[in-house]
Amino acid sequence: MGRSFFYITTGNENEAERVARRLVEKNLVACANIIPQIKSFFRWEGEVQGESECIVVGKTRTSLIGELVEEVKNVHSYEVPCVLSWPIEKGNPDFLRWIETETKK
Repeated sequence: MGRSFFYITTGNENEAERVARRLVEKNLVACANIIPQIKSFFRWEGEVQGESECIVVGKTRTSLIGELVEEVKNVHSYEVPCVLSWPIEKGNPDFLRWIETETKK
């Protein structure tokens, strides 16, 4: 079974909490952690922008990433939300089994 980390940026802590809770409630993720205050710089519509954001990171099954992306797009305020993932190579076997138990099959 494949497991992955995910990374999502949000406009504020309330949105981060809403996204994280929704993903856990729908059993799309086993765990979501919020990093509350970051500063992001990016180019949008041809201009360099700087904004305060939050990060949501967590753990899920790799097979759920597509559904996770769609759910985030449904509830996120950004036109093009940042949702990225990468595989978990190794870890505590008990924790890796817990990810499997807490996410939908």
